[in-house]
Order: sequence, then structure tokens, then C-alpha cells
Amino acid sequence: MSQFHGPAEGDWLPLQPHDAATLLAQVTLPWWIAGGWALDLFLGDQTRAHEDLDVGILRRDVIDVITHLSGWEVFEAQSQTLYRLEAGERPRLDVNSLWCRPRHAQRWSFELMLDEAQGKDWVFRRLPTVRMPLANLIKRTQEGIPYLTPEIQLLYNARHPRAKDQDDFLRVLPRLGASARAWLIDALSTIDSAHAWLAKLTI
Repeated sequence: MSQFHGPAEGDWLPLQPHDAATLLAQVTLPWWIAGGWALDLFLGDQTRAHEDLDVGILRRDVIDVITHLSGWEVFEAQSQTLYRLEAGERPRLDVNSLWCRPRHAQRWSFELMLDEAQGKDWVFRRLPTVRMPLANLIKRTQEGIPYLTPEIQLLYNARHPRAKDQDDFLRVLPRLGASARAWLIDALSTIDSAHAWLAKLTI
């Protein structure tokens, strides 16, 4: 049973994507930079400030990845509350976010985001009929840093887009290839056929 810790709050001193790449260099399972940083890595430039760093993994790989993080503390983050994960403890199935920091540190370093998969497909946890082959899930920068393909990141952002999500969408849209745009149109249409982004995607 996870140990109760307290409210999901505190200061962040987030890693940069290249720091995460160094930390996870020996992890052979899939992982990727997610969130706003993923879109900036796709664009090839940092377009705005980032308050944190999201790192995505498949839920089925979580124990192996956490085991690699020796010397780190890992907490479930859910409903504004943190629960410490003990060694070998698997997060609850309704938890999608893990906050991580070096042991004894006061500030958080990165957030592990848990994505679903079935066989060789990535599965959108909010609607499992929306899928993508795992082979297409990750792109890489010229330096080899893996990041979440932008159409999936935009799909996550589309649920309740904040001002920065809207800005990110408008920056990324001109760079989306035809197949990425078609996938996002299909996914968004399935989830919300009246979504405001669809009009811009279909121009």
C-alpha cells in the first residue's frame, strides 16, 4: 500500500530534456519527452518557458523504469494528493502521473506520464478505440532525444486547451505533415466532432 505523503504541491527544479536523456540513457524500454517540451523538440526550438518536464513511458514498463531510478523518490500524483511508491510497488491503475525527485531533495525534477498500450499499439486512455502503432509513437531530435509524436501531444492538449495549449497548436499546425494531420483530424472527430481545432486542421 502506498504511504500517504501529502498535498501535490511544492517547488520544481525541472530537468531539461538533455538531462532526462542522460538519466535514462541505459533504459532500453520506450520512453519519450512529452508535454510542451515535446512540441518544442519537434519544432527544433524552445518557443516558451516550461515549468516542468514530462517524460512518457508505457504503463506496462513502469516497474522496470522506476527500478532504474535508484536514488530517486517516486510518488503517485492524483486528486491533488501525493502517495509514495515503495520499491517494486506498481502504481494504481487509475493513476497516470508520477512525480519524481532525487532522494532527500526538496524540489521536483520531472513527471512520469503513464501511457497505455495493447500489443503493438499505443492506446489513448480516454478513448481506447483511438490508437497508433507503437512504431510511430516516438520521434527523435538530431541529438537522439526521443519525444512524443506531435499529433498525440496535441490530442492530449485538446481536451481543455489553455492559452499556452492554443498557442502551441497554432505554432505546430503549419509543420504537421499530411499523415499526422489526418490522424489528428480522425482522432479529434471521434472524441469531439465540434472541436474548434478541426476547422483549422481541415483548411
